[in-house]
Amino acid sequence: MLRTIIKIDADKCIGCEKCVRACHEGAITMVEGKATLLRDDYCDGLGNCLPVCPTDAISFEEREAVAFDEAATKANMEKATAQILPTKNLGKFESTGEIKNLNNIKQENLTTNTPFSCAGKKSETIERANTQSSNFSTENIFGHKPTSQLQQWPLQIKLVPINAPYFENAKLLIAADCTAFAYGDFHNQFMRGKITLIGCPKLDEGTYTEKLTAIIKNNNIKDLTIVRMQVPCCAGLENAVKEALQASGKFIPWQIVQISTDGRILD
Repeated sequence: MLRTIIKIDADKCIGCEKCVRACHEGAITMVEGKATLLRDDYCDGLGNCLPVCPTDAISFEEREAVAFDEAATKANMEKATAQILPTKNLGKFESTGEIKNLNNIKQENLTTNTPFSCAGKKSETIERANTQSSNFSTENIFGHKPTSQLQQWPLQIKLVPINAPYFENAKLLIAADCTAFAYGDFHNQFMRGKITLIGCPKLDEGTYTEKLTAIIKNNNIKDLTIVRMQVPCCAGLENAVKEALQASGKFIPWQIVQISTDGRILD
């Protein structure tokens, strides 16, 4: 199949191994002091290795390659971890039952009876009568009173209910996790008056496309804004939203805003 995958220029590689450590899938290894793509099906094509390379030895290319194999990648990572972790240290957990008996932990402080369910999954709308002002009495170091513009909970794409009432007639903001930390005035610039969903394709398993398609298809979304970081791995979030819009069969006004790693809005 024709797909986007990383390409490593051996002449530019200085053997620093930063890309090896940055690759969550273990797709890159060192061969005779040079970074090398281990197998095509281990590379997800999101490029978390690109921004850490000090010599720009890594780039994207579109070529014939086998599809990314999540199962094979996971098995490879587990094999690598087993080789690194000392077996004798793992044994003490088995003997004490600290791992085997996890389901016996009491659930009094959780909102459901499901072991280790997330208490933060309870859906709710946050009422903000006046988003222009705040009751917070202490001015921050910038000389103004910070006001949260969050309109709902939860906000993680993986946790939010598909048919939550706050989606009806909503202006939807879908943002990469890092954007709110990189851009200082994120709440006022992007979140004001919008329902906010966040995610990171490098940290969450699978794709957001199916979930976002259902949200767009089953609710009356007025418009949509995507805010992503400049880094290549954020392309996964952008592509998921685009695919969801197309799969929904709806025409919704949308825009993409890109934030640089030093906190600027890029053209």
